Amino acid sequence: MKLGIMLPVSGIQASPANITTIAQAAERLGYDSLWTYERLLRPMAPVWPGPDGSLERIPELYRTTFEPLQTLSHVAAITSRISLGTSVVNALLHPPVVLARRFATLDQFSGGRVIAGFGQGSVPQEFATANVPWKRRGAGLDDIVAAIRACWGPDPVDYDGRFYAIEASEINPKPVRGTIPVVIGANTDAGIDRAARIADGISPVASTLDTLTAQAARFRVAAERLGRDPAALVVTAQANTPMTPKPAGEDRPFLSGAPRQLAGDIERLREHGIDAVMFAYPPSDEISVQIEMLDELRALVTPG
Repeated sequence: MKLGIMLPVSGIQASPANITTIAQAAERLGYDSLWTYERLLRPMAPVWPGPDGSLERIPELYRTTFEPLQTLSHVAAITSRISLGTSVVNALLHPPVVLARRFATLDQFSGGRVIAGFGQGSVPQEFATANVPWKRRGAGLDDIVAAIRACWGPDPVDYDGRFYAIEASEINPKPVRGTIPVVIGANTDAGIDRAARIADGISPVASTLDTLTAQAARFRVAAERLGRDPAALVVTAQANTPMTPKPAGEDRPFLSGAPRQLAGDIERLREHGIDAVMFAYPPSDEISVQIEMLDELRALVTPG
């Protein structure tokens, strides 16, 4: 089972020093991937669904969020092996040529270690700030991913899509491997089906074991119906639940608790064909405690 970690790019532990420490520790401990994500702004208006269904402000932990690709550029310079992914960059907030070149540049500087995780975005104020119509969500993601892939392909790049057009041009640099794996963050049926059409993998949020395995099955079945090889596609469970030094109670959420509890959950995921787990919950424990937990978990989970 491959294991990944969301870097401390937001929350009380977010700092260049802590990002550096966790990145180097993860590589030393044998983790497979490091991840960042994008939050363009934190609106003052309530836009986040609360527990009772009413809208609340986006949580305080997003008050400061380090820019994802700039952060990974730094991490690329201080690591040598570990994969570098985004989960996710909100692709529609960027011109496709700009985004394609930024990912390809990072891929060149990292020696081909990049995973491009894209999402369609969920905050209307971010779309307004980027001057992108909110209604572009959905079909717009298909189009921008196709435009980005065209930019990574052979020159001259000539693309004419529904929302984006690129006149025949040379666009460089290109990715080290000729392309970059694209992973879509999705949890809805429509999003999963879209990922089956256009992506190399999917990273649903792991709410329950049953929900996650059903999402993985839908993704692979949909891909196979489209003539794609489902075995070549990667399912990464994103755990938005806390890893804790002490064991959690029996009512703990799936993929939460102490390393030994997490190891048991991960083995159940392996049995259901999940390829990887990425721990994304912003930790509040001291960095030294986080590294101890990561060390224990890696020792408990068989690689591969």
